[in-house]
Amino acid sequence: MCGIVGYIGTRHAFPVLIKGLQRLEYRGYDSAGVAMVSSTGSLNVYKAKGRVADLEAYCEEKDTSGSVGIAHTRWATHGEPSSTNAHPHYSASGRLALIHNGIIENYLTLKENLVSRGITFKSATDSEVLVQLVEYIMLSNGLELLEAVQVALHQVIGAYAIAIIDRDHPDTIVCARQSSPLVVGLGADGAFYLASDASPIAEYTDRVVYLNDGDIAVLQLGKPLQVVNMENETQHPKVKQIDVTLGQLEKGGYPFFMLKEIFEQPHCLRDCMRGRINVEGNRITLSAVIDYREKLVNARRIIIVACGTSWHAGLIGKQLFESLCRIPVEVEYASEFRYRDPVIFPDDVVIAISQSGETADTLAAIELARRSGAFVFGVCNAIGASIPRQTQTGVYIHVGPEIGVASTKAFTGQVTVLSMLALCLAHERCTMTDELYRTMVAELTHIPEKMEQALKTNEQIERLAPIFTYAKNCLYLGRGYNYPVALEGALKLKEISYIHAEGYPAAEMKHGPIALIDSEMPVFVIATRDRLYEKVINNIQEVRARGGRVTALVTAGDEQIRQFADHIIELPDTLECFQPLIASIPLQLIAYHIAVCKGKDVDRPRNLAKSVTVE
Repeated sequence: MCGIVGYIGTRHAFPVLIKGLQRLEYRGYDSAGVAMVSSTGSLNVYKAKGRVADLEAYCEEKDTSGSVGIAHTRWATHGEPSSTNAHPHYSASGRLALIHNGIIENYLTLKENLVSRGITFKSATDSEVLVQLVEYIMLSNGLELLEAVQVALHQVIGAYAIAIIDRDHPDTIVCARQSSPLVVGLGADGAFYLASDASPIAEYTDRVVYLNDGDIAVLQLGKPLQVVNMENETQHPKVKQIDVTLGQLEKGGYPFFMLKEIFEQPHCLRDCMRGRINVEGNRITLSAVIDYREKLVNARRIIIVACGTSWHAGLIGKQLFESLCRIPVEVEYASEFRYRDPVIFPDDVVIAISQSGETADTLAAIELARRSGAFVFGVCNAIGASIPRQTQTGVYIHVGPEIGVASTKAFTGQVTVLSMLALCLAHERCTMTDELYRTMVAELTHIPEKMEQALKTNEQIERLAPIFTYAKNCLYLGRGYNYPVALEGALKLKEISYIHAEGYPAAEMKHGPIALIDSEMPVFVIATRDRLYEKVINNIQEVRARGGRVTALVTAGDEQIRQFADHIIELPDTLECFQPLIASIPLQLIAYHIAVCKGKDVDRPRNLAKSVTVE
């Protein structure tokens, strides 16, 4: 949650900070703020409730001079969204300003101690405690800023990514990380850029350093990057090259990032498969399987841990691994897995799935799995994120930055990677014939072009969308591989239109949800031709018998379901296990167009943020 931006260099800092906040606004948009040391040496902090645009408007008549600054866009945890609770936070004397992502779990204890020593607080946040603590330690002990930060962080329990500037030392930014992402960009002119992820940095440099947990970095113009730990031991992080392009960070003529990212999916999946499926389209090669073949092939069990959309991808992965590889699979919410006492064996493989690679609950589940001796495999989109660095091996999905808060291309990228991994392991385990293996690999290579056909339903869905804007509740039904697609379709509608929606296995509808069905209840049914096709037809008839309005996703040319459904959306045929990749497209478009019809901010749905780095 929340977005951090920092800059120290020779250019005007304010435009860099504002543009960086705009690129990070998907991380939080309750409030925003900037702190800069001006050309006259004053520390100016400007904050506004609402979006980055509100902050920019507020600053029009302010002194925004200076070439060093930090900025923040907030997703509220402690304290309601307001200009007072927005970051940056001043220290008591006005000398320091701090921005913070994460949660300080013992902030009340620290705050009470500081209050007893005469320190007053302006905000209701846990973050302000940090800046007051750092200044108190610095002034009472005669320490420099770096030393005071090291002492302060020894007293802190929780997760944080912080950046601090000091009015009396305007040539320096001190930043630190613990369980919350922070990346430093190295400018060609000796400047430094700081951010929660690489998206605000890509415009200025492709050379970055990803800070590790416990790292404290000192950014000084014209000097080498200094990274130490809390014991002041020098660290030697590697400089990495990022491949994010500006085109990936712009809307490219689309009204919303979400629509752009829906339409990018065929191209993204080609990128995902490139170099992993040979040019003949009949063999998959994954370096993770080559390097760790014995661990993966001989797994007693696979445990998939994930949250939200990634959990839905995991449910599809479960069916793939069990059907193709004949390995038992459990799919766990990472947030629940971390707080119970799961049985984990040393020959288990734990697959952790996360778009951002920074999901706090998933990272905690990885740590639990590693302590239990399991082999941990990561599936992630963000290169250099925490999850790829904390797992033994894994696969990047390579779908490019996903800016829209409601995940689209990351979901299909995750399912594609899980499909390739399942096919690769099945081939190694000899649990499928060579002929079937080649057939399935070949079909997977055709999925992008079939996605392009599915995207042609966009205009039809745009015409249908106004019909559903009245709805208070919607039901999504699917069976087999398409049950998780129903869950995902319902989640998309909830996230961006604020219509309550529920995904259900179609056969389970009779065990409760059927009581909700009436003429005011839209029901979306994934009814493509597969081994459960006839049973899904029966489920549709049960809905119609109770007055429900059915929109069915069917295989192209299907005439049987047409007589039972109010609306038909035709999709290209594919193998049953790959149907989720095709069926998810119209469900994403349905959610998108309904939200647009309702006048919602599709890319920034209320109360949500893209990267969930706190519990």
